[in-house]
Amino acid sequence: MNHASKSRRQGRAPTFRISTGVDGLDAILNGGLTAQRVYLVEGAPGTGKTTLGLQFLRAGVALGERGLYITLSETADELDAVAESHGWTMDGIDVYELAGDTALDPDAQQSVFHPSEVELGETTQDVMEQVDLLQPARVVFDSLSEMRLLAQNPLRYRRQILALKQFFTARACTVILLDDKTSESDQHLHSIAHGVVSLEQIAKEFGKERRRVNVLKMRGIAFRGGYHDYTLEKGGLRIFPRLVASDHQQAFVPRVHPSGSPGFDALLGGGLVAGTNTLIVGPSGIGKTTLSVRCMLSALERGEKASFYLFDEGTGTFYSRNASFGMDLQPWVDNGQLFVHHIDPAELAPGEFTQMLRDAVEQRGVKFMVIDSLNAYMQAMPGEQYLTLQMHELLSYLNLRGVTTMLVLGQHGLVGEVRTDVDLSYLSDTTVLLRFFESNARVRRALTVMKSRTTTHAPTIHEMLLGSGGVRIGAPLEGFEGVLTGLPTYRGSTPMMSVHGEPHAGGDA
Repeated sequence: MNHASKSRRQGRAPTFRISTGVDGLDAILNGGLTAQRVYLVEGAPGTGKTTLGLQFLRAGVALGERGLYITLSETADELDAVAESHGWTMDGIDVYELAGDTALDPDAQQSVFHPSEVELGETTQDVMEQVDLLQPARVVFDSLSEMRLLAQNPLRYRRQILALKQFFTARACTVILLDDKTSESDQHLHSIAHGVVSLEQIAKEFGKERRRVNVLKMRGIAFRGGYHDYTLEKGGLRIFPRLVASDHQQAFVPRVHPSGSPGFDALLGGGLVAGTNTLIVGPSGIGKTTLSVRCMLSALERGEKASFYLFDEGTGTFYSRNASFGMDLQPWVDNGQLFVHHIDPAELAPGEFTQMLRDAVEQRGVKFMVIDSLNAYMQAMPGEQYLTLQMHELLSYLNLRGVTTMLVLGQHGLVGEVRTDVDLSYLSDTTVLLRFFESNARVRRALTVMKSRTTTHAPTIHEMLLGSGGVRIGAPLEGFEGVLTGLPTYRGSTPMMSVHGEPHAGGDA
């Protein structure tokens, strides 16, 4: 390193980080923005650029910093209305309007050069005067599309932006430039800005639009790349950083807990293991939800907190049906030990759902979780490959946090050949298969544990009966062949479980 380089480093003020005003974005950036730099936030109209700019300025006001919003496209009244819609005030934020200024006359085609060479154009000069007058620590410039039109050609536009960057940097301002992407792939801005944040809004054929953010560039900062879901709601932007399971390891004891059904425990090799996930697969109406509720009720009885995420049925039906099986969940909800959430997949982004689960684990201390069902959750995903990747990270995270998870996956068809929307069995630690079968002119239910990574499970197939207490498991279906196909043949003497009254020998009590 030569002497000049050393001298520059010694004379340069140390860098420090500041909050963007959006917790999720700060997490993606591992602490926020480097202060006294110029950043670009780009996105089509409606993505929330103005809201993000106001959050950035309000974060500075909370720290006693002065903020300046320079607008070429919106009036001060419109900005105040945006703030009011979020329950905010503009106190501590100065607004400077250029929309009606003569500097925006399209006939004024002045070139903008570096301040040391020639006089700046009227628009840039007005901005400089306001900054020198108010001396803000944070500035939002909205938007660059008008500046692009004023410049009339790429060379003048680039020089104008470079002049602004030089000016702001010399006055220790942290600046966010907003751009509505009217000019596709504007690499001039990307190369000049210290960092680039892209906001996107994707319209779906049905349901709520999806929004996502991507940090394209950030000099000198290790950030989490890729797309992250976010919502625009009252109170501002809520960004949900993409989950990376390896960042959330936590020590726990993988204890084996009873499921609440002795027969099911025997099939599982002792019960459900903390820090594992169990996938329950079967056709509609066979008892997947009832089986998962029976296991969850056992966790509640031993003092654990639980969350149930209900995609397919209403909460009223859910509570009444389980109460009819002798599993009244309302007292557990009332005492705050059980959280039941009805999820509308058409209105929920996958990243938002993942954040819900994280909040339940990290803020509420939930140790038992049920997702019912994955079929509806999959509809919120853009494709099967993304569902698999998302579920891999989500299940890995829950396992690392010591959470016992049950996943319900419905299959198409009732008897005979059945189909599954997506195969997630390889992601599960334990896979439980349920099937309808016919015997003595009655439709019955069969259950078997297909796989277990943590215990030695029984390979037998048993009858399952839903009734008082939830779930009862009968003796192995010896003598039956083809039970899992739904059309078995019978060459034995295994007694079937009684629908009314106590089960026969070999069944649960």
